Amino acid sequence: MPNFSRRLLVVAALGALALAGCSQGGAKTDAADMTLGDPKAAVKITEYASASCTHCATFHNEVFPALKAKYIDTGEVHYTFKEFLTPPVEVAAAAFLTARCAGKDKYFSVLDAVFKAQNEMFTTGDMRGVLLRVAQSAGMTEPQFNACITDETALKALNDRVEKASRDEKISSTPTFLINGEKLKEGEASLAEFDAAIAAAQAKK
Repeated sequence: MPNFSRRLLVVAALGALALAGCSQGGAKTDAADMTLGDPKAAVKITEYASASCTHCATFHNEVFPALKAKYIDTGEVHYTFKEFLTPPVEVAAAAFLTARCAGKDKYFSVLDAVFKAQNEMFTTGDMRGVLLRVAQSAGMTEPQFNACITDETALKALNDRVEKASRDEKISSTPTFLINGEKLKEGEASLAEFDAAIAAAQAKK
């Protein structure tokens, strides 16, 4: 499907997700990748993930907290999160747009809340209600949330990032992990796998 047509479909789906919310103009977004840790760290971990990917949620709920505490918070690893869209794409897109609208300092906390609530979203089918609750917990009002997830400029920027990942990095599944630019794994990775890969990367420096 052409990018433009797909984008229109996602815009329509996001509009439906917003229901009767009235947009008062798009919220400002930051097109840069979201990162954690020391940019000067010798080891760089890049993750391509989708907010609607169940394997991504499992990783972020069960493995990432330990990885962050052991390596990112200690300055050994610089972590970059790259957004990708998997079905249902309107849910993934809305989650990412919401996280960016909340502000760079709240991006990862919003994303964490989405991953923790993902099972609830899919079990109840109340995608909008759950995302609205997450947005409100980050300080957004319902009108701001509705404006955020129907911001076509922000959606285009997100779509462009995803297209670039598909085209340039050959990303086709989530989660996908790279360490210092080399692919570690497609699919969930354990802390032990990261331990070994990080040690090997550090040994090369």
